[in-house]
Amino acid sequence: MSKDRSKKPEIVITMGDPAGIGPEIIIKTLAKEEIYRSCRPIICGSRVFLEKAMRICGLENRIHWDRFCVEEPRIADFDEKKIELGKASADGGKAAYRYIEKATELCMSKTVAAMATAPINKEALKMADIPYIGHTEILAGLTGTQDPLTMFYVHGLKVFFLTRHIAFSQICSMCTEERIYDYIVRCTEAMERMDIGNREKPFAVAALNPHGGDGGLFGSEEKNNIFPAVLRARENGINVVGPIPADSVFHMALKGDFSGVLSLYHDQGHIATKTLDFEKTIAVTCGLPFLRTSVDHGTAFDIAGKGTASEISMMEAVNVAARLIL
Repeated sequence: MSKDRSKKPEIVITMGDPAGIGPEIIIKTLAKEEIYRSCRPIICGSRVFLEKAMRICGLENRIHWDRFCVEEPRIADFDEKKIELGKASADGGKAAYRYIEKATELCMSKTVAAMATAPINKEALKMADIPYIGHTEILAGLTGTQDPLTMFYVHGLKVFFLTRHIAFSQICSMCTEERIYDYIVRCTEAMERMDIGNREKPFAVAALNPHGGDGGLFGSEEKNNIFPAVLRARENGINVVGPIPADSVFHMALKGDFSGVLSLYHDQGHIATKTLDFEKTIAVTCGLPFLRTSVDHGTAFDIAGKGTASEISMMEAVNVAARLIL
């Protein structure tokens, strides 16, 4: 699939929880010339907090407002003045949600090409009675998408997740043959749509148990669920292998042996990618009506307002969005 690189895409960037480091990392990103070479940024957030972040970071003289656009959503249901840096609040949770809601409207109307998100806070969302636990769930609800895919992208390594925010005790029950087969199909299709797959290299499914279960000695999920799903996918023409022991599969994929990896649970893939490069590990939500990327760190309330937060992950999220646009 060829892509037209002649035009700079418009990327909408959500500010995240304004009490966190979102405004600071966005301002630091907007101060870098590199960002304008890849896209035209549109910020969904608050001018008040962006201006405050400029002062905190000492960048008032390096930001040119005419180089980007700011979209402020309606603020009838939260009080911006009550939001304190470094503190979770209902108003901060509502603000973060409204920014995402407005950005989604821009994406769905095709006003912008993709979305990149700054971090939100789960506690603040709960305090605001927002009925979602995180970005992926919010975007799924706003777009009517069933079970969107999460992919981590870092240094060419592509890792998808069969399960995300569930208790560890529930993982085994989610590793069914049908679910694994469905994810193999959708993950490989997603890579092809984004033009980041390599058909000559197989897609790999990670094992769940140590040593891939050692023939059932350390668990039966590989024999009863994972391998049958892989075999079924191969019979249907998909280039896939597995289960590959998790202590090897990510290293092998990084070397180029596999086109991507299906991680079976949250920390299995998070540890592998973040150990490789914490700041440049970017979350990509696949299966939505538009492309969404995100920093893969939190609101960092402990350092909010100090001007020390790194913008590397935010810049990478925007650059990856521009690179992967359909």
